[in-house]
Amino acid sequence: MAKDSSFDIVSKVDLPEVANAIQQAQKELAQRFDFKNSKSSIKLEEDKIILVSDDDFKLTNVIDILEGKLVKRGVSLKSLEYGKAQSAAGDTVKQEVKLVQGIAQEKSKLINKVLKDNKVKVVSSIQGDEIRVTGKNKDDLQAAIALLRKEDFGIELQFINYR
Repeated sequence: MAKDSSFDIVSKVDLPEVANAIQQAQKELAQRFDFKNSKSSIKLEEDKIILVSDDDFKLTNVIDILEGKLVKRGVSLKSLEYGKAQSAAGDTVKQEVKLVQGIAQEKSKLINKVLKDNKVKVVSSIQGDEIRVTGKNKDDLQAAIALLRKEDFGIELQFINYR
């Protein structure tokens, strides 16, 4: 009897790439004329990015710069969760951007439901913040991956440990 094949579905952010993108964005802020004498800054703190700027308009520009650098470094914008912009010290506005790591329970259930509803011949099981998908043959696993790539779950999915 042939051994079942499997893969894991995860949602992870490549933190070194995020750090590199933030460094590049900070350089661009320092060089741009429209940010001269501005209090704009971008900081990475564990699993969130802190954006500070003079006003909402400049904050929007800071976000654009950051998103551009992240995309260039292959970090999905789906893994960013924006908080509300709030007033901060010294006439500035501050916004926190959470880096979403792992697949939340509701999203895991939704992914399992999509696999079941489409009658793909695989079994999926939730394991913490990732999902293990097993199937009798690799074609079924390929079909499951193709199906999940077409769906939009609002988070970036990676398919790893394919065996």
